[in-house]
Amino acid sequence: MSSRPEPVSPELLRSWGLPDPGDSKKSRGDVVVVGGSRRSPGAVVLAAEAALRVGAGRVALIVPQSIEIAVGLAIPEAGVYGMPGQTDAPFPDDVRDHLASADAVLVGPGFADPENTLASLRAVADSAPARVVLDAFALGVLDEVDRSLLPEELLLSPNREELELLLGREAADEDDDVREAARTRRAAVGCYGSMAHPDGRAWRIDEGGAGLGTSGSGDVLAGAITGFLARGLPAERALVWGAWAHARAGASLTERVGMGFLARDLAVALTPAVRETLEG
Repeated sequence: MSSRPEPVSPELLRSWGLPDPGDSKKSRGDVVVVGGSRRSPGAVVLAAEAALRVGAGRVALIVPQSIEIAVGLAIPEAGVYGMPGQTDAPFPDDVRDHLASADAVLVGPGFADPENTLASLRAVADSAPARVVLDAFALGVLDEVDRSLLPEELLLSPNREELELLLGREAADEDDDVREAARTRRAAVGCYGSMAHPDGRAWRIDEGGAGLGTSGSGDVLAGAITGFLARGLPAERALVWGAWAHARAGASLTERVGMGFLARDLAVALTPAVRETLEG
């Protein structure tokens, strides 16, 4: 196997394609996003919208009770569950059932407290979902959860600082570091333009530009990855498709409006980015 990551191009993604959307929202995948806090209530909204923008059929949010009404109003397309206030309180049965049946679960966006994040991640793991994406604070507490308690199909979406946490050392070469994290964590890992599978396969995207470095951009990326995963793509292809759509959305916005676009603009731009990639 080549040590160089495979370059990602529209031709590669068209050869992979996307799952048939079917004829209803149920056939396009059910996403659950777990996160949020009074300090960062918008992160789960951005992630949920991104999942819908790349074609997921349904989305539900599990957020602190203190923000559930505000979040529900911000994204009326989503169902909303309020998390118990106590960090050690289990999720109610209806929430556990939804997590267990979801096509993809994203944990992390908007969490602001490690203790609450860890309790939520353990509660998600206890519900036994089939496919999980971890982002933001959830990556910081990953070492405190036994890997065997998490599903085999695990995806990690770190930034560079979070990648160093996963590695337990300073980052060096991004492509090599992502490959190492994927192997040691037994997960598909994507960090900016670099993505890897635990078996050593890797991909590289050189798109996007500086405009992607804006508040909330990572939440949009994590949501896009989760949306593609819920649609039925294999973990590594969901990572690549999500990163590509995110990067192309950023490049398109830079060309059309210039520097200074917002993460919410990125979410809207995901849909045409996917369409243009498929249509060539």
